[in-house]
Amino acid sequence: HDINLFAFHLPLDAHPDLGNNAALGRLMGWQASGRFADQDVGFLGETGQTASAAEIAGSLGDRLQRAATVVGDAGRAVRRIAWCTGAAQGLFEQAIAAGADLFVSGEISEQTVHLARESGVPYIAAGHHATERYGVQALGEHLAGRFDLHCEFVDIDNPV
Repeated sequence: HDINLFAFHLPLDAHPDLGNNAALGRLMGWQASGRFADQDVGFLGETGQTASAAEIAGSLGDRLQRAATVVGDAGRAVRRIAWCTGAAQGLFEQAIAAGADLFVSGEISEQTVHLARESGVPYIAAGHHATERYGVQALGEHLAGRFDLHCEFVDIDNPV
């Protein structure tokens, strides 16, 4: 069938221009000003203007075309935001330590709910697949332009 397959994940999450986190930030208009967590995989930045966690979740839902779940103080004013796509709920404490007013990721765990409530820092779960669709598309566009390739993104929806 003359097909090439490359499989890599963490480098795509962390790449500063083509990665999942960079692409989600661009989609949302968030300006990354720093990184956090092991291997600097998490992004930290500004929302552009102060908004509540609920408003940011609504905007995420509109852009990702799926509902985003907010836990914790949905009315909290957010200016400094941390985000890491996919299954990064384990980085929530590091996002809080980095000074985030809000953490956005794809998945959520039982303990995430309690940490959001107890810390006062809201958490948004916007879907693993939904938050990670854009980095691979950016990579495909980059490779297509550089090597005269045809890249096709096949989006198979995942409700979680």
